Amino acid sequence: MKKIRPIAIYSLLAALLYFALRNAPLTEIWATLQKLELWQIPVLIGLNAIIYILISLRWWLIVRAEKKDVSFFPLLVTRVAVFGVSYFTLGPQVGGEPLQVLYLQRNYGMTYTRATSTVVMDKLLEFLANFVLLGFGLTAIIQAGIFSASGNTPFASLSGLIVLLLWPPVHVFLLYRGKYPVSAILRKFSNNKFVRFVAASERMAGTFCRRHLGSLISAIFASVLAALGMVVEFFCITFFLRIRLSFWQTIAAWTAGWLAFLVPLPGGLGALEASQVFALGAFGISAVAAIGVTLLIRARDLLIGGLGLLLAGRESRRSRL
Repeated sequence: MKKIRPIAIYSLLAALLYFALRNAPLTEIWATLQKLELWQIPVLIGLNAIIYILISLRWWLIVRAEKKDVSFFPLLVTRVAVFGVSYFTLGPQVGGEPLQVLYLQRNYGMTYTRATSTVVMDKLLEFLANFVLLGFGLTAIIQAGIFSASGNTPFASLSGLIVLLLWPPVHVFLLYRGKYPVSAILRKFSNNKFVRFVAASERMAGTFCRRHLGSLISAIFASVLAALGMVVEFFCITFFLRIRLSFWQTIAAWTAGWLAFLVPLPGGLGALEASQVFALGAFGISAVAAIGVTLLIRARDLLIGGLGLLLAGRESRRSRL
């Protein structure tokens, strides 16, 4: 059974990649990527540097509210390592968060529960910013008419996802009001050590919301700016590859790509390619050009993810010393 599972997973990945690449000759893809000019590469690298600085700033603001001696740059390095682990992990861009907890424990003597509460707040604010953009993106999908050809009602098709992503802003509001929904639900089934740990972490996150409202607002602002940076980067990618889309079409295509990363595959492998072929194809863009966009995104993610894995390995070796 253990030998069959990897074969099944890789077969699925191969099938997804085949679906995305079957109409995209590699020579034409290369020709699409060659449309990039030399000066455009540092622009994209610079944009990604700003995005990761803002992502790390969000976490730093949360931690620094109660731990004033926390340095920013090491948190930035840790955040890149977290991305590396999460990107190559089966799951919707999660998996590296224990590195954040480990770093705060080892370097600042924070308890496991308190360190975890900062990570909980960091993820909640990340999802909160993503929810704001997703609401805008779903509007763009409707405006761009992606679903018009299939005859489905967009709101009916996406209502489940909308309800799911309403949770982060509702959860933050409840924490601010001193309500702890996750631990309350878990306690209906058990009150074991894990549930008590979740309850303690949730209470600490709620205390942060009430005691450090200024830091909370600043962290939300940094999170929204980071999310907007991702959208700006996608605008640049399509513009640099000479793919001419309207404003709503570009937002809709970015949203389709963002949703692809929710698929429980490493880096949304296959799902990202399929999402762009589908979304950009709905706007009359060739599969070759759509795959060109995804290859540029893949190059970026593999570069940052590979660097993150190296940093994660370094952190792991340090923890054993």
